[in-house]
Amino acid sequence: MAKIAAPSIDFAALQQRVVSQFRGLDPNDPATWPLLPRLLACVALAAGIVVALWFAWLSGSADEFAAEQQREVTLKADYTKKLGQAINLEALKKQREQVQQYVTALEKQLPSKAEMDALLSDINQAGLGRGLNFELFRPGQVSVKEYYAELPIQVRVVGRYHDIGSFTADIANLSRIVTLNNLSIAPARDGQLGMDVQAKTFRYLDRDEVDKQRKATQGAKK
Repeated sequence: MAKIAAPSIDFAALQQRVVSQFRGLDPNDPATWPLLPRLLACVALAAGIVVALWFAWLSGSADEFAAEQQREVTLKADYTKKLGQAINLEALKKQREQVQQYVTALEKQLPSKAEMDALLSDINQAGLGRGLNFELFRPGQVSVKEYYAELPIQVRVVGRYHDIGSFTADIANLSRIVTLNNLSIAPARDGQLGMDVQAKTFRYLDRDEVDKQRKATQGAKK
């Protein structure tokens, strides 16, 4: 039986034909390229698009991962804070009660609107009780704050040094809060001293005054 000879392939000629397809290519007109360069260009373009999309997806995933990591840190910090508050809840309640008691005690040192006249009389009597002469006792304009009102009083008294000192001590020991500001002492007549001072006393606002002051504050913010 006769054997059929396998066809021989001229690889040198084939290589020459392949190489010849890549010669003289016009980069501005790929449509005129031979088939093989066009196929390779399409493959390269597709591969470039896939790689670009892959890196874009990786970049977005990295940003999302970093954001989730930061969120995890925030949630852990919030959990730790709330856990500490839960553990110390009873202690915080006791502290709150102590603060409320302290605020209540301070409020009791502030006279009400009806008690202001009595307080002014107490300041006057404190000076007269020490033998001081009042040359000036002039309440000023009331300044209303958010939760309290402030009343300045311009005072000038004349007397002996020790009596003036005792008078300031008596003011400090009043049951209501009175502060002495801008104090100045200078020689007066008959070897006595004159003290000029601005006394300030405070009173708490009643409910209607508090509501009015809050509305005024909110209106000013708007």
